[in-house]
Amino acid sequence: MRYGYYLTEKKGPDPIGALRDQIAEAAADGFTSAWLSNIFGLDALTTLAVAGSQTPGIELGTAVVPTYPRHPAVLAQQAMTANAALGGRLALGIGPSHQMVIENMYGYSFDRPGRHMKEYLDILLPASRGEHVTYTGETLKADLTLTTPGAGFPVLIAALGPRMLKLAGTVADGTVLWMTGPKTVAEHIAPTINAAAAEAGRPAPRIVCSLPVCVTDDPGAAVSRANEIFEVYGRLPSYRAMLDREGAATPGDVAIVGDEKSVLGKLEELERAGVTDFVCSVFANKERTRNLLIGAAKG
Repeated sequence: MRYGYYLTEKKGPDPIGALRDQIAEAAADGFTSAWLSNIFGLDALTTLAVAGSQTPGIELGTAVVPTYPRHPAVLAQQAMTANAALGGRLALGIGPSHQMVIENMYGYSFDRPGRHMKEYLDILLPASRGEHVTYTGETLKADLTLTTPGAGFPVLIAALGPRMLKLAGTVADGTVLWMTGPKTVAEHIAPTINAAAAEAGRPAPRIVCSLPVCVTDDPGAAVSRANEIFEVYGRLPSYRAMLDREGAATPGDVAIVGDEKSVLGKLEELERAGVTDFVCSVFANKERTRNLLIGAAKG
């Protein structure tokens, strides 16, 4: 299992410079990848292209770029540009986001996200390889060829339900998970996506799993703190469904907390479940937690 690091957007006069330092530090510490969310702050692709271009070697991923507000060819062009700036180190994580965001905030319809994602990938994937795309779906159309440099990078879907997981296994390169514990990965995520890839004759897909992590001698307090920070994810339907599968009442119940031995045991459980890349979201006791994760990343 490879180890990645979740980047944190900082407030201040130079947020991109702060992320540049985080990426360089993650690379120096032995993490194989660094990931940035795309919510309402910095644009993740633009930021990674700028902040990550000076640190070679480490993969840089988005977790994740919402699809509905962007035509797939436009996102392909932006991702190819970022990948060119990064020398071919981009991992493009995409997802439909959530109904409350897409409909209530952006004003788009969130109707049938599974259909939307299939049509989106039907355009995005060939366009991002520099191929000519002629496509007419129920909701999306394209007839173009991109000449943008930077073609060819892994595309991962924020796939949690069966239909999305099958798409992630049959046409994309894997899935990016959040708030999804080891039981759910072992019993639902990994079997579904791996079976889809095998049936399609494709290589085993990546399962990129990110969870909150804290090394501590007071796990109860850490769980309470995680519930404060990540409370909203317990109310979003897609994540709520994964928490319910896990038997977790709150987001804090899937956080990886405990002393060094306990945390290492939980990381090993994720690897046995089928996680290929674990992305650490360190939320408390940062120095102690990061030291353990650095050791795990270096093997």
